[in-house]
Amino acid sequence: MRGKWRLGHGRALVIAMAGLLAAGLVWGLGSALAGSESPSPAAGKTVLHLGWTNDPDNLNPFIGYESSSYEIWAINYELLVGFRASDMANVPGVGLATKWETSPDGKVWTFTITDKSKWQDGQPLTARDVAFTYNYVINPAHPMSMFIDYMKFITKVEATDDTHVVFTCSKPKANMLGLWIPILPEHIWSKIKPADAEKSFKNPPPIIGSGPFQTVEVKKGAFVRLVANKDYWRGAPKVDEVIYQTYENQDTMAQDLKTGAIQSGWNVPSAQFPTLDKGPDLTGIRAVTIGFDELGFNCADKKLYPKSTGHPVLTDPAFRSALQWAVDKAKIVSIGYNGNAAPADTIVTRGYYSKAADYHWTPPVGDPNTYAFDLEKAKAALDAAGYKDTNGNGIREYKGKDIKLRLYARSESPESQNCGKLLTGWFESIGLDINYQVIDDGALGDKQYNYDGSQYAPDFDMFIWGWGGDVDPNFILSILTTNSIEAWSDSVWSNAEYDKLFLEQQSTIDVQKRIELVKQMQQVVYKESPYIPLVYPLDLEVADTTNWTGWVRANQNKGAWWYNTQPDTYMAVQKGAAVVSTTSSNTGVIVAVVVAALVIVLAAVLLLRRRRGRSEVEA
Repeated sequence: MRGKWRLGHGRALVIAMAGLLAAGLVWGLGSALAGSESPSPAAGKTVLHLGWTNDPDNLNPFIGYESSSYEIWAINYELLVGFRASDMANVPGVGLATKWETSPDGKVWTFTITDKSKWQDGQPLTARDVAFTYNYVINPAHPMSMFIDYMKFITKVEATDDTHVVFTCSKPKANMLGLWIPILPEHIWSKIKPADAEKSFKNPPPIIGSGPFQTVEVKKGAFVRLVANKDYWRGAPKVDEVIYQTYENQDTMAQDLKTGAIQSGWNVPSAQFPTLDKGPDLTGIRAVTIGFDELGFNCADKKLYPKSTGHPVLTDPAFRSALQWAVDKAKIVSIGYNGNAAPADTIVTRGYYSKAADYHWTPPVGDPNTYAFDLEKAKAALDAAGYKDTNGNGIREYKGKDIKLRLYARSESPESQNCGKLLTGWFESIGLDINYQVIDDGALGDKQYNYDGSQYAPDFDMFIWGWGGDVDPNFILSILTTNSIEAWSDSVWSNAEYDKLFLEQQSTIDVQKRIELVKQMQQVVYKESPYIPLVYPLDLEVADTTNWTGWVRANQNKGAWWYNTQPDTYMAVQKGAAVVSTTSSNTGVIVAVVVAALVIVLAAVLLLRRRRGRSEVEA
């Protein structure tokens, strides 16, 4: 949901499989591969198999930032205030809070906590655990950067008894009900130093939470297995286990959807989506979710970050804005995303919110300052900003030297690579020298959060990636604050006006007034262009709706079934009468030649696969 949208690990396996596919062995190889990477079948148990290409980066909520990691935390832990799937509204009884009230000045919030919840190791969960969690985050000696922007204006959190927790704020807090902070057991996390929690603690399985499922087994790059919490206070889930199967490529996942090896898949290949949707048991949805994919720039101020390797032109808003005219978003949608996206203009998603409370700002139609695809305007804007080709070699210059920019796309995302090729062509046509490279998530993350000794040294020029966010816009806005540099920020952009508006919108209780502030923030980003938002991608989900029932679609049937960090589907989905087996079909009979071929493929994977470079992000 939040953090970077992650779309899997590498293309090495695809390359290794090419010859085998040509030999017509794909069905056996696909089943053998998935089966070899799956946990043993759970005899006599109902197991929900879900497929994704987005491998969790870490099980520790203070380190992980992949959207898949948040999906796991969403059902392993609980929030203080949860989200109702039907409209994603904050309502009592979905999280731990059964009711709440505020003081007349909006500065004191009192939450009543259920007395029925307990931790998955049997210990009782009380309001003291809630107070501990929030105080752990705002610890003055070591505030937790991953969640600290949620905590603006909260000065004190205390449990008055086992079922009541009181938050005291210095100002009214508009996003108080939308704080996506998993509640942690004090009897476990109090033994972990905050510095370790933010850098090295792995949070190994079994993970102790209070949610409907417990993470008990993880194999990096292969699967995550969770078992149902039969004592969950809101009622036991209908299935006994959930297994997230991680796929190296989308096509293998699509094949396992067809064979019934998995019951649902997220991020299915767009080319196969129409065929999967028409399968006898399968249903596909194009889900509108909060998030955007963007072209990001290294805006690091060299005076503050002298070790940054970003090209100096990228610190100039005039240069970045000129590139807005060189991006054909309609073509990116049609070619880059096969039509499964909408053109993006700002960092707040269009089409997600209700008309009564729509935080999205729409650039004015007909305004000459509203960006559109126009290469001649892009050239003129670069000329006006002083970036001209003075020697006639076709490349514009900065201080007498050709402007050469690195552009990174992600090997995990075909859409990212499609966009990279398009952008490279457009940017070269307006006089820029582009070094376009495809690298994996880990390598790109390492470049964005690179350090030279103790000094922050972002090592990139431009990249194509994306963000997901919360229902409340606060998180998606926070990633561009100065305070988020070296934390969530990947553009190293800083703007005093934006920072001021960010704090102001957090303390504005009147919804319409807050919406206006959020729209002003979007206009600042639009003008300054630390990002060029490319698209609002649609999440392609396919599920077996014939043999499995209970799928709950989020946000007035516009959102996803399960990849949206709300637990309702996990609680409700169940095996239908037509299902006769709960084991994976990946263990079918495979002819000897395919088994031999598989050995070759696995050997290639062992040689070509790259693990993340930083030890603290290994689960």
